[in-house]
Amino acid sequence: MNISIINGPNLNLLGVREPDIYGFSNFEDYLKTLKDKFPKINFDYFQSNIEGEIIDRLHHVGFQSDGIILNAAAYTHTSVGIGDAVKAIKTKVIEVHISNTFSREDFRHNSFITPHAKGLITGFGLDSYYLAVNSFVLD
Repeated sequence: MNISIINGPNLNLLGVREPDIYGFSNFEDYLKTLKDKFPKINFDYFQSNIEGEIIDRLHHVGFQSDGIILNAAAYTHTSVGIGDAVKAIKTKVIEVHISNTFSREDFRHNSFITPHAKGLITGFGLDSYYLAVNSFVLD
């Protein structure tokens, strides 16, 4: 099984940025944990702060991966383009968020991705990714 993980803006700063919200671990270390927990899965990881690069990556992996885990971060609430890209591809996408976006500012309650995603996992810290992988494994 091949799962692609795509992270959006500022997630390259995990472990440094607002640790009270996002925790103290960087994503690369957490990815090693995922690989250890799911040794039979091939993970492809991509992070960008640039909206168009995220759309290009969705187009690239969206017809070849078995599943995509997408944390578009702030673009979740602003990017019609990323939402349209999720709608246009064949591979199922699970939208994830580290924090509980519904307990934060009102603008974070809206997503252009959720209507086109297989599901939404929010608020479980980095384990939101673990839950998303499990969803694909059990599917």
